[in-house]
Amino acid sequence: MRVTSVLAKLGTLTRLRWVLLAALSVMTLGAADGPGRVIDPEYHGWFNYFGDHPLGKSRWGLHLEGQWRRSNVVTQWQQLLLRPGVNYQIHPRVMLTAGYAFIDTFRYGDFPVRARFPEHRLWQQAQIRSNTGKVVWTTRLRFENRFLGVIENGSVARYRYENRFRALQRVTVPVKGRLFFTAYDEIFAYVAPYQSASVIDQNRAYGALGWKLKPGWNFEAGYMMQTLLQRNGRIAEANNTMMISVVSTAPFRRK
Repeated sequence: MRVTSVLAKLGTLTRLRWVLLAALSVMTLGAADGPGRVIDPEYHGWFNYFGDHPLGKSRWGLHLEGQWRRSNVVTQWQQLLLRPGVNYQIHPRVMLTAGYAFIDTFRYGDFPVRARFPEHRLWQQAQIRSNTGKVVWTTRLRFENRFLGVIENGSVARYRYENRFRALQRVTVPVKGRLFFTAYDEIFAYVAPYQSASVIDQNRAYGALGWKLKPGWNFEAGYMMQTLLQRNGRIAEANNTMMISVVSTAPFRRK
């Protein structure tokens, strides 16, 4: 079977995945509002850089990512995330990536974690793109190996190992000229080993308007509802989040 026919079928599957993710999102919201569970509404601001930079004309590239996540609108820290990686373009529509991430999680909200803690993470993902006319569909499947710092007496005593799987479906629609609309839904699920009352970790539903600044550079401003089920099973965070992002696919050219 030719690669083009396989990708055409993947395009159909992509739209089916969107329906599945939307259904899972509704299920997550329903689980978050279960009996005896406390809903904690919060208001955050995330400022992000996402870069996938080809290395010259080769199939290799670098993924560079930084996220500055603020809580209490933008007045306090929520998280700092740095996520570099290495890309390999196995097909014009399929890219594989593996990398490392560092996350610094702070205490925030009415039901905060016990103490600020670090996390080191290895991650692997596949990203598939397809088109319906001018509409672009992006499916991203990511697996994470997490090493979470356990705080005792004010310092990291050890690291606890966990796994997590993430599935994201995005759609991007041109509006007029350089203006476009983009939306995605992403669900997070724990994979053994893990410590949580629920296998579902969180769901993110996002919508934004974007502007093509120049070839390879986009700007997005939008809103995300992050429904996060705390590990104790009693608290569900409803995190209303303003998102400001710069997205780049500009290549690193060799002189």
